[in-house]
Parts: sequence; structure tokens; C-alpha cells
Amino acid sequence: MTRVVLLGSSPGPDTAATGLRLAALPGSPTIGERLRDQALSLDPRPALIERTDLATALRAVAEIAESAQESLLLLPTNSVIHDELIYQITKAKRGAIALVAKEPRAEDENGERIAYDVPIEEAQPEIGGNSLEGLMVRTRVGKSRVISVGTAHHAVTRPNAILLGPLHLSARNAPVLAETCRELADLAHLFGPEDDLVQLIVFGLVRKGVSVGIRGRRDLFYRRITTQAEANEAATEMHGMDEDRARLNNAVKGADGFFTTYFVSTYSRFIARWAARRGLTPNQVTLISIFLGVAAAVCFATGERLGMVAGGVLIYFAFVFDCVDGQVARYARQFGVLGAWLDATFDRFKEYVVFAGLAVGYVVAGHSDDIWILALAALALQSVKHLLDFSFGAANRRKPPAPLPTTPLTAPDDRGLRKALEHRKAERSSGVRGLLKMWTKAGKFRFVYWARKMVVFPIGERFAAIAITAALFDARVTFITLLIWGSVAAAYTVTGRVMRSLA
Repeated sequence: MTRVVLLGSSPGPDTAATGLRLAALPGSPTIGERLRDQALSLDPRPALIERTDLATALRAVAEIAESAQESLLLLPTNSVIHDELIYQITKAKRGAIALVAKEPRAEDENGERIAYDVPIEEAQPEIGGNSLEGLMVRTRVGKSRVISVGTAHHAVTRPNAILLGPLHLSARNAPVLAETCRELADLAHLFGPEDDLVQLIVFGLVRKGVSVGIRGRRDLFYRRITTQAEANEAATEMHGMDEDRARLNNAVKGADGFFTTYFVSTYSRFIARWAARRGLTPNQVTLISIFLGVAAAVCFATGERLGMVAGGVLIYFAFVFDCVDGQVARYARQFGVLGAWLDATFDRFKEYVVFAGLAVGYVVAGHSDDIWILALAALALQSVKHLLDFSFGAANRRKPPAPLPTTPLTAPDDRGLRKALEHRKAERSSGVRGLLKMWTKAGKFRFVYWARKMVVFPIGERFAAIAITAALFDARVTFITLLIWGSVAAAYTVTGRVMRSLA
């Protein structure tokens, strides 16, 4: 459940914009009608806050936040936004996330970086145009979160982005939001008419030490509208974008291994869409994957070369459908505890039953039965790795996040925040933390990034190793490959987790 709060202004362009019609979209809805329908899909009674004056609007947000038992989505009433973008913002795991547009790297005639505090369409019309009219380049963002926000009264060091409008907060941040809005209301005389309501709220949250994550529009649409010409342009642009393709692309996990990324996800998403449109559930797709895994084990157990090749092909497609079930769940919005448990449990089942099939086939082919020692060693090694993965993940979930620096809302600039962040950065650049940071930074090189993904021997690489070595060689080569690569992966993983624990 998400509590939707629509932020408007009265009198003002936001209120007038809600009656503008989006003629190029199906049904030619007005901006207000479309946004209301989107809000009702999340919240049966969305709240509307009309900005009669800034202090009143902020106190109204505070009252809603104080009584909120669920997450909050703040949306300006003149927003035109894809349904999929709303979904992605509200389902993000961050405690707070804002939609931003990063400023391009503009340079003056001397090659110096330009940083400005003006309406973005005046400084860089080619990236904003009328779609960002009135919004100011008053935000500094890092790689994953908002670092500082400015206002008419508060300066921000080297601004490089603008806050577009939507802001989502988890329920645990609602009390901080209420406190922040009340303090901001008392300081309303410091702000100017050009200060955006969402911008002010994020300004307050960041200064209160809330980690506000960032997200760009990417392949989806968001724009704030003030005139009919902008509404026409927005509707035409939105109508020309393939929202379903964006939804499908986002159904694919973004941090998969090398083999999964290049040899499975390039086409498995289309199988997922086909399955979802025909009513197949993620659990049904999981059963297909299990069946293929067992069939692969049976083929391996024949001990014949044709059976080994067939087993290699089947275990590959068992993994493909193992990816498809998650993609169907994300594409069709079908999530459940049972499905998650089945997926995690039967991944192990498929792998271990294939180990048994390989060992049986090796003996049937007339080879030594000491293959079972290798099979049990591979099974034990993989079980220990899974145990380490789950235990470390559970320990991390219990660990509270590191607090961010805070600074008073009345401070005229962000020097206090900047100094605290610089001190924190210096602390993290020494000792074990420094080594971890260097290794993290090395990930910007593509070779290092993929090498790190592969060295941990994820499930895609394991199934690929089984399929290739079994089809081309025999079970002994398969198990030796699994043991060598698995041992390297275990050593790398344990070393990294010990270092992170010490840091």
C-alpha cells in the first residue's frame, strides 16, 4: 500500500495545468484525470494539497506524514508520467528516492566546468526545453544519492542536477518527513516563489541525514506541464515511446553475471513476455525449469555421448527458464513468498540432482566409481558457499545503515555537510576500508567488472561449466572444474566478507 500525496498550487500554473488535455493519448484525458487514475491505482483516497501558501502546504504534508502507516509518494499535480515509472519509483528498496535529471557537462570558452543556479532551460535549453521550465539547477547528486540541495536562500556547492518532482519515502522515514516539513514551514519566509515544494522537502530531508536515492527517467517519460503547447508535445512524445518494452527490459535483473547477461537475458525476456501474456505464472515456469533439470540428469545418467550432449543442452535451458520465472514475476507483477522459496530451493535441487546424474552416468559408462568422491566434494563445497551467502546476507540485513551527516536547516550553505562528507571520505580511504574502496573503484573498468562477476562462480557460470564440460568431456572433468573454480570463488568471497566485516 502506498499513500499518494498530490502537490498543487492555488492559484498557480499547476492548478491550471490539470485541465489541459493530452490529445495524443488514448481517450484524450486531461492531465488531472490521468494523474487521478494513476493515483487511485495505488491509493483509494489520494490526498490533494493545494499550495495556498508555502507554510500551509508544508504543514499539510506534515499532518499526512504523521499519520502515515505506509510508504508515501509525493507527486506534483501537473505531472505527466508513465505508469511503469511510478511503479519503479514506488517499488525501489531505498528508504527514499527522488527522480532527477543530471546536468550535462557544460564548459566555458576556457574549458572550465559551468555550474549555475538559474532555470535550466536558460542554461541548457537542449536538455530541458519547456519540460523543465521554472526548475532550478540547485541540486548536487553523487553516484547513488542526493548530496545537497539549495533554495533561494541556501547555496549549494557545484550543483549538477535538478529534482524533477516525484519523491517516494518508506514508512520509516515518515516521522522525519513530518518533523522536517514543520521546521520548513516555520522558515517559509526564507524561501522564494521559485522554490519548488518537492525541492524544499528533499532539501530538508538531506539536511536531516536521510539518504535520498536518485533515479533518472531513462527509457520512460516524465514531464511537468504548464501550457497546452507543452501538453501537446508531451502527449506526442509519450505516445511514441514503447512503455511495454521498457517494462520488459526492467524485468531483467541489472546485476547478473556475464553468462546470464550475454547468453540468456538477451532473449529470455521475450520468452517471459510470451509466457505472461498466455497466463503462465512464475511458479509454473519454475516447474518447467525443474522438469528440464531432472531430464538433464536422466540424460547424463545414460553415460552415452549423445546423452551427455543432450544433458548439456537441457541443463542450459533449465537455467534459461530459471531466469524466465523471475522475469515473468517482475513483468506481470506476480510476487509471492511461495514462488521465492520454490525458486531458491529448486535451484539447489536441480544442481544436485545433475551431480547425481553425472556420477551415475560415469559409472554406467564403465569408469571407476570413485567419481562419487568428487561428486560429494562438489556438492559439499557448493553447500558451504550457499551457507556463507545466506548467513552473510542475514547479518547485513540486521546491521543498521551508517548515519549520514546533518546540518541545520538555517545554515546558509552546505559547507557543514561538505566538511562532514570529506571527513567521512578520508576515514574510508584508510586501512581495510581504503583497500575495499580501491577495489570498488576498479569496477569502472569493464574487464575488472566482469572478472569480479565471474570469479564468484554464480549460478549461470556454474550451469554453463556443467553443460560445456559434460558435453565435450566427461563427468570427472566437470567435477574437477567445479571444485577448482568453486574453491577460488570461496576463497575470494570469504576474503572479501572478512574484510567488509572488519571495515
